Amino acid sequence: MTNSIREIPQTEGFLVIGSNTTENHPVIGSMIKNEVLNKKKKLVVVDPRRIELARFADYYFPIRPGTNVAILNGFMHVIIKEGLYDKDFVETRTEGFEELKKTLEKYTPKYVAEICGLDKPDDIVAAARLMASVKPLALYYSMGITQFVSGVNGVKSTANLQMLLGNMGVAGGGVNPLRGQNNVQGACDMGALPASYPAYQPVANEDNKKKFEGLWGVTDLSIKPGLTLVEMMNAAHAGEIKAMYVMGENPVMSDPNQQHVIEALEKLELFVVQDIFLTETAQYAHVILPACAFLEKEGTATNTERRVQPMHRVLEPAPLVRDDWWITMQIANRMGAKWEYEEAKDIFAEVRKVTPSYAGITYNRIEKELIQWPCPTVEHPGTQLLHRDAFSRGKGIFTPIEYTAPFEETDREYPLVLTTGRVLAQFHTGTMSRNSKVLEETAPEGFVEINPNDASDLNINDGELVSVSTRRGSIRIKAKVVGRSKSNVVFIPFHYYESCANRLTVDCLDPVCKIPEYKVCACKVEKIVA
Repeated sequence: MTNSIREIPQTEGFLVIGSNTTENHPVIGSMIKNEVLNKKKKLVVVDPRRIELARFADYYFPIRPGTNVAILNGFMHVIIKEGLYDKDFVETRTEGFEELKKTLEKYTPKYVAEICGLDKPDDIVAAARLMASVKPLALYYSMGITQFVSGVNGVKSTANLQMLLGNMGVAGGGVNPLRGQNNVQGACDMGALPASYPAYQPVANEDNKKKFEGLWGVTDLSIKPGLTLVEMMNAAHAGEIKAMYVMGENPVMSDPNQQHVIEALEKLELFVVQDIFLTETAQYAHVILPACAFLEKEGTATNTERRVQPMHRVLEPAPLVRDDWWITMQIANRMGAKWEYEEAKDIFAEVRKVTPSYAGITYNRIEKELIQWPCPTVEHPGTQLLHRDAFSRGKGIFTPIEYTAPFEETDREYPLVLTTGRVLAQFHTGTMSRNSKVLEETAPEGFVEINPNDASDLNINDGELVSVSTRRGSIRIKAKVVGRSKSNVVFIPFHYYESCANRLTVDCLDPVCKIPEYKVCACKVEKIVA
């Protein structure tokens, strides 16, 4: 996130694309809604479903799932054609403009509307003009941009648009991805990625290898990047991985193509799960290690705006329950390591040594200050706003991106598009929220959201039990007939094991970052006749 949550009041206009913000990030969503409703700020929403923010938008675009790149290119086509871009910013702060301009020539409003399934090409023109007329404009996105085989290209397209409009390096502007879970940002910062050491220092770099060998007192660190989670499951399924250790993750629910995941886990010779509940994944484990919940932990978390926050132990853990770091250290030491951490603060002291962007952040400071990385020294105030004067590479580079279709298209057998997501009262795979009586009573079961036109064609009534099938499997689930989704598009929340959406999703990957295409696959819906 280039900017900060507290800058939302400074924003004059918002583009929300691929983010059901009020349900997935309700605090940020309510702040945006307040600015739009009470302060008359401008809002453009792009999403296959009519999310709550769409009700208040100046322009709402119900695009086909997987066509984000096309509509972003359409906005930029208009902005360049009509000379509405920030010429000074483009000239002084960027490079590659002419190549981008050439690529965007064919993305006329009519052409884009055909790709995206939109009825009003002129609205693309009007929305582009609106976004160019307000400054600063902030762009917010979430997994509705990233969870496609074109996810990396989608992210690059958001950066292209904001550089074109000169909204980078200004308070209240920027490109603002909203993280899916607390401390996802911190986990990535700490090197919980297959190709990176902490602070995104590449594993494949010899200098980094030597640096970390010296810092950690070890030899022979590999320079070969590891596998992502879906790649690990594929390798386990093929018999190439014999053991797996899963901490605080529930891949049986959260990974695509559930049956493939279960088969992979069943082939492991050793499967260890470390978690706070007996999750759906833990039921396949040979060994289960009980870990502390968040109220039982000491440490830090880094949120979506790069802010490092303290975590304090409020409750004493139950008997035999231990901190994640303590369990990991005990296993490591039994395998020959000599780790001697006594508390979470000892680990954070090491974090400051190996993570340059955290070097100036201390426990004392985060108790009193709102500190966002990068913060290289203890005298540094932290960085609320990235790229204020320059980009890390010098000039920002425009990346010409062509629209590419999703991996799996509809056909006669599977004529509908399935997309997945969340509901407000449940969280992720339900590990915590489904153990809350209040939340479970509020949203107790899954549903397939289906457009009234499709429901009429299929003779399906609201509340009836239906079968949803893809090339990977089928589930039984209740129909929710409502006009939030376009015709030929259905939506299923992925929280519920009894009607697991990821039993249906496809496990194809973005070729660059390897994220699965959770947000679009071909399906069919059939009425179940008793």
